[in-house]
Amino acid sequence: MIGISDLTQVSEYEWLIPRSYRSDMRVPVRLFATREMLEQIADDRSLEQAVNTATLPGLVGEVVVMPDMHQGYGFPIGTVAATETPHGVISPGGVGYDINCGVRLLASSLELEAARPHLDQLATLINRYCPSGVGEEGVVRVSVTELEQVLREGARWARKKGFAEENDLARTEEGGCLEGAQPEKVSERAKQRGREQIGSVGAGNHFVEVDVVERIFDEKTAQAFGLQEGCLVVQIHCGSRGLGHQVCTDYVQEFQGAVKRYGIHLPDRELVCAPLDSPEGQSYLGAMRAAANFAFANRQILAHSVRRAFEETFAGKLKGWELHQVYDICHNIAKIETHEVEGQRKKVCVHRKGATRAFGPGTPELPPEYRPFGQPVLVPGSMGTSSWVLVGTEDAMKRSWGSSCHGAGRVMSRAKAKHEVRGEALRNELEGRGIHVRAGSMSGLAEEAPQAYKNVDRVAETVSAAGIARQVALLRPVAVIKG
Repeated sequence: MIGISDLTQVSEYEWLIPRSYRSDMRVPVRLFATREMLEQIADDRSLEQAVNTATLPGLVGEVVVMPDMHQGYGFPIGTVAATETPHGVISPGGVGYDINCGVRLLASSLELEAARPHLDQLATLINRYCPSGVGEEGVVRVSVTELEQVLREGARWARKKGFAEENDLARTEEGGCLEGAQPEKVSERAKQRGREQIGSVGAGNHFVEVDVVERIFDEKTAQAFGLQEGCLVVQIHCGSRGLGHQVCTDYVQEFQGAVKRYGIHLPDRELVCAPLDSPEGQSYLGAMRAAANFAFANRQILAHSVRRAFEETFAGKLKGWELHQVYDICHNIAKIETHEVEGQRKKVCVHRKGATRAFGPGTPELPPEYRPFGQPVLVPGSMGTSSWVLVGTEDAMKRSWGSSCHGAGRVMSRAKAKHEVRGEALRNELEGRGIHVRAGSMSGLAEEAPQAYKNVDRVAETVSAAGIARQVALLRPVAVIKG
């Protein structure tokens, strides 16, 4: 089993697993982490999974692993890997089961001190308008025909229906719609699971959280993002619900046969993949994009619901409560992008699993007002801890496929967390700190206890010190709505 002694330390925040470590590796693995973070994952298989990932056909550059890494399905969570096009592979395990799980950040100019007497009502209304929990239905019902439109158009569909404001799509990754989606490649079972879930949060680590901007580190960038110290913001963390999970399930099963047909030898069957230009690879890519569009629409509907809660709570009482969108990012996705590989600009398929895009200044894909600064990178904490707004850098474009971390990263399984933490005690502790909590179950609350995760401040400091993101603002929770 691979350990820290097998790694080459590049700096306090960077490590390398050379290609020579194992004969079947096609590229090296670069890890952005401190020694303490590596020690925290010593008992799981994430380092071994990173080495296994480096054996995939068609890989270019390096496999990159973020400081919030932990064991996942196939790829470790926190991994970025790029394969050549059109002959490299695409792997569902490199995207994850919750396709386009991501984070949306909304911001206001409403000061916490003015809003404080109303926070309990606000939490109750958000909990009412943003359904959460396993299998919970959403706030929007669509026909089978309309679901096809959602899968093709993503947040654009929500805009047509009046659920999005003008700047929402411009400040969403890919404009809230991945082109090339193929709803016909999504199974009927997946469509059945998703059709009644649009506008719902789900369970697990998904949430809606009201935060205050506690501290600003980069005034000019924060101003461009519309972040003001002492004012309320909202994070929405969720994905493609049952639809995306079923898409991944379907194609993991189908690709078991594909690896045999294409003579692909893997050290772990969870890494099943198919060539991008194969019928199987193209079908998964079309279905994955459709599921990603479902997630974009889902977060857009939730943003509309949060705005409704803010309006009902504050309109006519306080000023500055209107919510503008800062950004919406994916952290479970595979996309065709152009990057520099061995001195040449090439199209590659970038898998980001538990990692976010962190494009640097000047990137054409960014809204004009953000281009001088770089792309917002949203790093939610673990319920009751701080969260971070970072910004992408030029260094990230050169060293990490324009990517950064996505959260704190688990250090404790959900089962262990439920064994060691009492949900009611945790709720009382959070409430005692002035955080209004709405939770579907106490066991679900215990699963997401802060002690089940790494220190998100150390994660943010690590990517900043490594140069692949820059700190912009620190957020502190004042209300948490969990499934």
